[in-house]
Amino acid sequence: MSERMVVIGADAAGMSAASQARRLKSNDELEIVVFDRGNFTSYSACGIPYWVGGQVDSRDQLIARTPEEHRSRDIDLRLRTEAVELDVPGTRVRVRDLATGDETWWHYDKLVLATGATPIRPSLPGIDAPGVHGVQTLDDGQALLDTLDSTPGRRAVVVGAGYIGVEMAEALINRGFEVTMINRGAEPMSTLDPDMGVLIRKAMEGMGIRVVGNAEVTEILTDSGRARGVATAEDEYPADVVVLGLGVRPATELARAAGLPVGLNDGLLTDMSMRVRDHENIWAGGDCVEVLDLVSGARRHIPLGTHANKHGQIIGFNVGGDYATFPGVVGTAVSKVCDLEVARTGLRERDAHRAGLKFHTAVIESTSRAGYFPGAAPMTVKMLAERRTGRLLGAQIVGREGAGKRIDIAAVALTARMTVEQMISLDLGYAPPFSPVWDPVLVAARKVWGAVRQGS
Repeated sequence: MSERMVVIGADAAGMSAASQARRLKSNDELEIVVFDRGNFTSYSACGIPYWVGGQVDSRDQLIARTPEEHRSRDIDLRLRTEAVELDVPGTRVRVRDLATGDETWWHYDKLVLATGATPIRPSLPGIDAPGVHGVQTLDDGQALLDTLDSTPGRRAVVVGAGYIGVEMAEALINRGFEVTMINRGAEPMSTLDPDMGVLIRKAMEGMGIRVVGNAEVTEILTDSGRARGVATAEDEYPADVVVLGLGVRPATELARAAGLPVGLNDGLLTDMSMRVRDHENIWAGGDCVEVLDLVSGARRHIPLGTHANKHGQIIGFNVGGDYATFPGVVGTAVSKVCDLEVARTGLRERDAHRAGLKFHTAVIESTSRAGYFPGAAPMTVKMLAERRTGRLLGAQIVGREGAGKRIDIAAVALTARMTVEQMISLDLGYAPPFSPVWDPVLVAARKVWGAVRQGS
C-alpha cells in the first residue's frame, strides 16, 4: 500500500518538493496530492513588475510549469482548494473547495507546508477601495494591469520603498505614469544602509519619480468609493492608482493554529532537512519558514524564490527516501529600478551591531569596465569586515549596468567565511570590456582591509 504525501501550496517550494519526490518514487509507492487556493502553479512572482511594466509580454511567460504538466507526472493537483484546518495528532488536513464550499478531510503520511507569505496590508481607511492594488500573485498582476488600462488618469502612488516598491515604481514609469513613492524610512531600500539608500533616491528622482521619505500613510482617500489619493500626517498625494509595496509576512496561520513551532519572525522553524521541529512527518519550505543566517547566526525570514526552490528540492529528496540539507543563507539579493542596479549580501551596519560584532567599513567609487572603455558606468561598493579578524561581514553595491551581479563574488566569500585579505587575492576574470584591472569588489576589500590592519 502506498503512502500519501500532501502538499499545501503549489508554487516554488510546494511543486519542487512534489516533483522531486515523484522522481524518486512512483505513484504505486507514493501518492502525491497538492492543494492550492489559487489559479496558477509554479510561476515567478518576482517577474510580475516586469510584466506590468511591459518588459515581459504576457502572463504565461512567467509560468514555469502548468497544472496540466504537473498532473501528467502523476501529481494530483487541486487548485481553488484551500486548506482550512490541520489536525496534527490525527495526521489529516481539512480542505475547502472554493467553487462549491464543500469540505473534506484528507489523511497524510507525509505533509509539506509551502503556504508562502501574505502581503502586508495595514488597516487604514480606504485600503480596500477599488484602485488600490497589492502585487503578490498573477491574479494581482492582471487586476493591476486592468486598472492601468482602464483609468483615464496617469497619476500613481506607490506605498513602500522596498524591492517590490522600487520595481513597481519602474513599471509604472515605463507605462507613462507620474509616480510618487511614499516611504516610512528616510531613504528607499531599507535592506541597505542609509548611505547607500540615498544613492537610490537620487537616481529615482533623476528618473522623474517623486520620493517622499519619513512619511507614514494614514488614509487612502476616496471619491465615490474609488481611490483618489493617499494621505500622510503632513500632506496629500493625488492618485488614480495606488500600489502597495509594504513587504510580506509568513503565511503560518494554519500551522500556528495547529501548534507547530514558529520563530520571532512568525516563520515556521525547521531543522536542516527542512523538517518542522519535533514533527517527524511534517516538512516546510519557502516563504513560510525562517532560515539560518550564516553570518550572524540568527534566524531570519527571507522570502525569495531561489530559497523556495532549494527548500522544495531538499524536502522532495527527504520525503522520497534520499537525503539532503539546507545549511542556511547569507542574505543575497539583487534588484533594479530603471537602469540602476542594487545588490546586497551579508550584514548591514545595524545587523552587525545587533549581532554584537565590531567592524570596519569602506565605501569606494569605481566603474563597471576599464575607465577608457566605451560604456564604463559608475559603481559604488560598500563593504563591512570584522574588527581584528578581517572576516567579511557584508557588501552592498549600487551602480549601472554590470554592477548588480558582482555581489555574487561577496556572497561566495561570505559562504566560505573568507577574510577581506583573502578576497584581495581572488583570481577574477579581467578584460577592459568587463572590469578595471582591479575589480570594484576587490578595491573595496583592499580598502577595508587597510582599516582592519590599522586597527582604527
